[in-house]
Amino acid sequence: MPLLRVQDLRTRFHIPEGTVHAVNGISFDLQECETLALVGESGCGKSVSMLSILQLIPQPPGDIYGGTATYAGLELLGLPESDLEQIRGAEISMIFQEPMTALNPVLTVGRQITESLLTHTAMSRREARDRAAALLEGVGIPDAVRRLRCYPHEFSGGQRQRVMIAMALACDPKVLIADEPTTALDVTIQAQIIELMAALRERTGMAIIWITHDLGVVAGLAQRVIVMYAGFIVEEAPVEDLYADPRHPYTRALLAALPRVDRTRRERLKSIPGAPPNLLVEPQGCPFARRCELVVERCWAENPVLTAVGPNHRAACWIDVITGVPR
Repeated sequence: MPLLRVQDLRTRFHIPEGTVHAVNGISFDLQECETLALVGESGCGKSVSMLSILQLIPQPPGDIYGGTATYAGLELLGLPESDLEQIRGAEISMIFQEPMTALNPVLTVGRQITESLLTHTAMSRREARDRAAALLEGVGIPDAVRRLRCYPHEFSGGQRQRVMIAMALACDPKVLIADEPTTALDVTIQAQIIELMAALRERTGMAIIWITHDLGVVAGLAQRVIVMYAGFIVEEAPVEDLYADPRHPYTRALLAALPRVDRTRRERLKSIPGAPPNLLVEPQGCPFARRCELVVERCWAENPVLTAVGPNHRAACWIDVITGVPR
């Protein structure tokens, strides 16, 4: 039995211009101690799907209108807010994008870390403060006791991200959702954060959902990868299989756009032509059809479902990308 099972999740937003179809029936499982990467370009529904599971979508304009999300046998969607508050932070934690805006600028870092501990545990304030200092040390921030008295603006970008990780780990959650945790950090700090997360997973045994638009980041971290496009899952595979044998045209295009050390100077990076579909229009046919080099007539009329293309490997495409022959 998976630790987290999401089935046919659907989320939309009602705005003055119309209805944005943000998440269109995604399904996946997360196993204990697993790191699952959720990959796709900005606006494909990665963050919205995770926020929907925790019911952090503002309603209105948001509307979670279909699907289930079962954590440890408990259905999360539709759960009363009082019950969800006991799960958020304690059982399932989330590292949000842009730590400078996610952290409260007028509260000390110590206050923000201890808040979760005081809410979800029976710790005294002194015990919570000692735990907060240990968490900061654990994520690599020196002089932790003194830094608890500091405000977010007194930390560098990489340190603020570490503070966010410490906050998320305060109550030893079973699931950690990391939403673009290395965005806007230089490559050296990115590598440090990835190494830190891998070490924390090994030490605590927690499962991780790593949301990113950068396929290069997940190669050394994730066991399994889900590729999203326009609110749909278009491919799901073990990380080694995805890199060695991508079976959806969008995944292949993403990998072709990655810079590689084995490329010569004369080889140009490949871009994906066109633009993502307008999500104000309800999807008809394959959402990638307008940008796909292998498009056939059927792609315009019918959206392909995820189909097994190998062991634990599924792709949603009417064409076999290896042979170019319709399935």
